[in-house]
Amino acid sequence: MSSDFFFFILFFLLFLYPEFSMRIRVMKRLRCIREIEKERKSRVIALIHRQEILSLFGIPIYRYITIEDSEEILRAIRLTPDNMPIDLIIHTPGGIALAAEQIALALKEHKAETRVIIPHYAMSGGTLIALAADKIIMDKNAVLGPVDPQLGQYPAASIIETYYKKGEKVSDEFLVLYDVAKKAIKQMEDFVYELLKDKYGEEKAKELAKILTEGRWTHDYPLTVSKLKELGLEIDTNVPKKVYKLLELYPQAGRNRPSVYYIPTPYKKKEE
Repeated sequence: MSSDFFFFILFFLLFLYPEFSMRIRVMKRLRCIREIEKERKSRVIALIHRQEILSLFGIPIYRYITIEDSEEILRAIRLTPDNMPIDLIIHTPGGIALAAEQIALALKEHKAETRVIIPHYAMSGGTLIALAADKIIMDKNAVLGPVDPQLGQYPAASIIETYYKKGEKVSDEFLVLYDVAKKAIKQMEDFVYELLKDKYGEEKAKELAKILTEGRWTHDYPLTVSKLKELGLEIDTNVPKKVYKLLELYPQAGRNRPSVYYIPTPYKKKEE
């Protein structure tokens, strides 16, 4: 084997093959999205955040909702006719509040029915977007999360609670933080209320907005389907099967040896 051929193979494996594989995967994703659109007669938008791996070094990159995401989703909504429903598939840990709010407002303003589909989880900003939809469709084991504001590494509600406990003994810097925390919670509560009032009525929307933004739970607290129904939110658990197929085309980054093994074949029900 010549050295030129060896270096060509090495070059292909390091640079061209990962790019080629990614392009094939993107084509499969678009094909799957088109299948869901035909089945549901809707515009399908996927907001799916999983770890991505740099093709050369194998370094995982953690993804979340960004302004770039909001720009793309707003464009997709603008390209959708007023009489066409929208199915927004979300799988995300959250992200930038401004980006999530922009997506939520655009979804709410769309004239045809809007449906958010959550196969696994949509926390923080993902939950905010889900609240804007006409219908929330979740896997029976999927979760949403609270939308209480976070100031840097601290929950706004915890900053306020600390102020109440320490009073005037805090520093001027903390007083400023306390003032910002109060405003952040009030702003988010008002925003959630505006998202929910048309669907649930003013009184129920106020109650839900307060519960979800006041810091009752930690920010990563899982709000299950049963908990959400208990709070009064309407949840549909009939997730289209092709949505799971789409999620499989976004493989989780990891090492060569997976930590989960199973035979990927559906089994028939055991006869009594």
